[in-house]
Amino acid sequence: MKKYIKLFAVSSILVLGSCSDQFLDTEPYTEKVTTNFYKTPDEAYQGLVAVYDILQREAYGGPLLITEEASDNCFGGYGGSDATVDLEWDRFQFSSNLEMNNPTYQVSYQGIYRANILLENLGSVNWGADTALKTQYEAEARFLRAYFTFDLARMFGDIIALDHTIKATDNELPRNTPEQTYALIASDLKFAADNLGNENYSQPTNPKYGRITKWAAESYLAKAFLFYTDYYNKPDLAGVVTKAQAITYINDVVNNSGHALVPDFSQLWLASAVSSTSKVYGGEGNNEMVWAIRFNGSGNGNWDLHEGNRFQVDIAPRGGNIGNYATGWGGATVNPKLYNAYALGDTRRDATIIDFANENLDFNPVTRDQRQYTGYAWKKYCPITDAAGVAVTVANGGNFQIDNYEDFAVIRFSDVLLMAAELNLATNAGFAQACFNKVRERAFHDTTHNTAVTIPIIMKERQLEFALEGQRYFDLIRQDMATTKAAIDNTVGGSTFAVTFRTETQGWFPLPQSQILLANGAISQNPGW
Repeated sequence: MKKYIKLFAVSSILVLGSCSDQFLDTEPYTEKVTTNFYKTPDEAYQGLVAVYDILQREAYGGPLLITEEASDNCFGGYGGSDATVDLEWDRFQFSSNLEMNNPTYQVSYQGIYRANILLENLGSVNWGADTALKTQYEAEARFLRAYFTFDLARMFGDIIALDHTIKATDNELPRNTPEQTYALIASDLKFAADNLGNENYSQPTNPKYGRITKWAAESYLAKAFLFYTDYYNKPDLAGVVTKAQAITYINDVVNNSGHALVPDFSQLWLASAVSSTSKVYGGEGNNEMVWAIRFNGSGNGNWDLHEGNRFQVDIAPRGGNIGNYATGWGGATVNPKLYNAYALGDTRRDATIIDFANENLDFNPVTRDQRQYTGYAWKKYCPITDAAGVAVTVANGGNFQIDNYEDFAVIRFSDVLLMAAELNLATNAGFAQACFNKVRERAFHDTTHNTAVTIPIIMKERQLEFALEGQRYFDLIRQDMATTKAAIDNTVGGSTFAVTFRTETQGWFPLPQSQILLANGAISQNPGW
């Protein structure tokens, strides 16, 4: 069994005037409040775990599902009798329901709120002589605040960036500029990178398995740098981190983290391993995982708990088990264009995508009520069954909808290598090429498919390496709107699959309409919506 950090919630009671108490959805989960809590290191640890707890709630179909459907990797899918919201994510319309993104919006702000509660109370704790522990908790909390803030900023553009818990005077806050938001993100990630130790927690036997590390912070700093400087055409990360510093950080992860690629791409996901020739699964604690969101099957069918991966059922084959793949809702059907983008011999294709025909799986889209059937589905993160047809990714007799437990990889070492290639290309081309080659050689199991590295080549490689991992859409919009539109627009397959990306949105998703109304004019809807 995996070793887990037990997640439970500690929050503070906050009462605001007007309707802003609803704005960030802050509610007490226990009777412990800031007036009688945060006195001991153990209580500070409980507060830190409460921040980590929010990560598991992203697996309800948040940024991962939304952005894959909005990208050129997937269509909306699901069933013909289901609501049309996923078609609208796919087509970037949102004409019927501007509340579709509210869960993602709320979850991120809940995480930010809990991080701020902890950060504001670390000074009240009696740390004794262990001030290093205080610094570690601050670094982890600041990383998590940056993580949630970056999620919001990449999806919604200008947001309300909070470095404090909201007060009664903060009823109707305006949105911050990108420079202000990314300065907060950068300073938080930089603090984490500079103050966490050199430990590598990726192995399940480590008692800190699943927690933030220096290597995760340095990697995410590079990711934020690339997105911000590309999308906003800036030379540095909001005046906080220069390109030279970003290169130093990412190169440190490449050279000193102890992380490495697993030998075979198919070893990274259960369904990929089961369907591979070797049938070798590297395990969730493999050394390629720089940081992953951890899940477990301890919920036992309890919808009030948030321990399991609730995303996996969304993308599993609709209408019942088929082969080794467990049943689900058939969401985000894979675009044939993605399947065909892989070159002959690229082992990532068959580890990423279920090809029903080539795997001799008799999938009837009519009897299974599958909308936008393409012949392809997600293999990454797909739950699997045993010989008796029981979903083995659901532990302890749990519910197949909410108790899957495969972890979500946020940063893999291959991402580190490709970010290093991108950042070093102009100043250290040899190192950039070496980083790029490692990813290609793992994909093809040879050196003959290596190619001279350029930015367009890196972007294409990122699509193939990280397809169905929630990265493609952000990689598109950080280039430019013309590139995004050329990739996403689709006329193949008739009106059922017609997609038109609207450049007037600037790539941003619509804000939840309820939040605009609650702000009483302080914020307005994003462009194009």
